[in-house]
Amino acid sequence: MKFKTKNGEDMRVVIIGSGAAGLTTASTIRRYNKDIEVVVITKEREIAYSPCAIPYVIEGTIKSFDDIVMHTPADYKKERNIDVITETAVVDVDSKNNKIKCIDKNGNEFEMNYDYLVLAMGAEPFIPPIEGKDLKGVFKVRSIEDGRNILKYIEEEKCNKAVVVGAGAIGLEMAYGLKCRGLDVLVVEMAPQVLPRFLDPDMAERVQKYLEKEGIKIILSKPLEKIIGEEKVEAVCVGDQVYEADMVIMATGVRPNIELAKKAGCKIGKFAIEVNEKMQTSIPNIYAVGDCVEVVDFITGEKTLSPFGTTAVRQGKVAGKNIAGIDARFYPVLNSAVSKIGELEIGGTGLTAFSANLKRIPIVIGRAKGLTRARYYPGGKEIEIKMIFSENGTVFGCQIVGGERVAERIDAMSIAIFKKVNAEEIVNMEFCYAPPVSMVNEPLSLAAEDALKKLL
Repeated sequence: MKFKTKNGEDMRVVIIGSGAAGLTTASTIRRYNKDIEVVVITKEREIAYSPCAIPYVIEGTIKSFDDIVMHTPADYKKERNIDVITETAVVDVDSKNNKIKCIDKNGNEFEMNYDYLVLAMGAEPFIPPIEGKDLKGVFKVRSIEDGRNILKYIEEEKCNKAVVVGAGAIGLEMAYGLKCRGLDVLVVEMAPQVLPRFLDPDMAERVQKYLEKEGIKIILSKPLEKIIGEEKVEAVCVGDQVYEADMVIMATGVRPNIELAKKAGCKIGKFAIEVNEKMQTSIPNIYAVGDCVEVVDFITGEKTLSPFGTTAVRQGKVAGKNIAGIDARFYPVLNSAVSKIGELEIGGTGLTAFSANLKRIPIVIGRAKGLTRARYYPGGKEIEIKMIFSENGTVFGCQIVGGERVAERIDAMSIAIFKKVNAEEIVNMEFCYAPPVSMVNEPLSLAAEDALKKLL
């Protein structure tokens, strides 16, 4: 089906942003329609890389930042007939006339018309307004350029001490990566636990103990007061204590980039751009995908954010299909997440006990500990599981900390939560077994059985 405008011209889709959401939208449109003109505009020089891989380049597991760049603009043009304009900022959107204003890296301004516009600007790092945040040696972790700058600074300044502000997944992954580079690392977190987004305090404690055993110092329940130095970082102040530092990594979260949506006149929700199930904004020919949109929580039905690459890809597929004329819907989220820090894997999906208590949702908890292989088979690693169930036995959430094979179990529980499986059904579920890869008694089943005893 060849798409045309009312004037008989070929249809043009302009996508602002070259992250997972934007490029997936572009590729999906092309997959289902060969004729629509697709243009991607991005401020970045390099595209099609995973920001989630940055800490693993820092630690040295991935040898080079070049290794995490999967495609170039030339690849997209040659293989998919998608035009990617790099190092160019979109500064305004005229939604009444279907037009955007752009400025390239040389300061040249130009305009471009569109039939459909996709906002995929992602999110910007949130840097608290603390004294010293603009000193040399203070870094954010969002782009591949940030990663290159961090490594360059470590080498040029011969850094020995680093402070990581924020104990979310990126913060802890960066802390471990810097430790692998030979630096003394201190993590500072305002919350009373690490990984507060997807772990309860009791499960987070195991992660904290592992990191401390690895030599990483952690301060909880205290904010970073200020960064000290003349021109570059020399120390930080946490509470009433001063700690020497050569560099500071601000892993303090992100904020949705919604300025262009506001200029376009799109409706802004509680947290970010408001979209429907098709990823349409309040303006029918403008779509939005990725970290700049808000979504619906599957358990509570409330609006929330889902700043994950997996969410971005799913949304890009939905938007791309709808623009290409194929009906698609984006479902509410569980915000399933997984991380690997050193030899430890951590995962979570759905509701935590902390969140449930905060929302006054009655729950029952099931726990289990086990091994990832038969106990007599070499190489088995400990795994600990915490499951959250509603008072009628429906599974609401799951958290796992272990040495291996956490991701596939979190994926399984995401499906179980989405299908509203109950504790008895999990206990009676058929799990596979072979000594090199599992126990005959699957720990997921054991955790559900523990909860079932309390439910009967």
